[in-house]
Amino acid sequence: MLAGEKPVAMFSDVIPPSFELPEQDFAPYVADGKLIMRDIVVTASQTGSHDMRFLFYALPEEQWRIERLIEIHRAIHQHDEPSTHELETEIGQLLGYKDQDIQIFLDRSLKSSSG
Repeated sequence: MLAGEKPVAMFSDVIPPSFELPEQDFAPYVADGKLIMRDIVVTASQTGSHDMRFLFYALPEEQWRIERLIEIHRAIHQHDEPSTHELETEIGQLLGYKDQDIQIFLDRSLKSSSG
């Protein structure tokens, strides 16, 4: 991100956590104001199995991307809206991935969910 190659980083885990998120790695850049951080918990829906913690880092001028990512994840995890090809594509774009990399991810996701 500091090199300008990606606008946002997103990490997530279930609660209770299954691994440690890399907060300490980003802490100096947040303290210096080079990056902003948002740490949220998305409460599971009635049909969801776990609350989720999301940790976002972004360049200050890219904060809008975090806000949209939060909207999407609340819709999916808290309000049981289905994850769609379009939403997954938008998530990839918001995170700054190239279209071809997003397509590879989607192809693998479809393959693993159907097989």
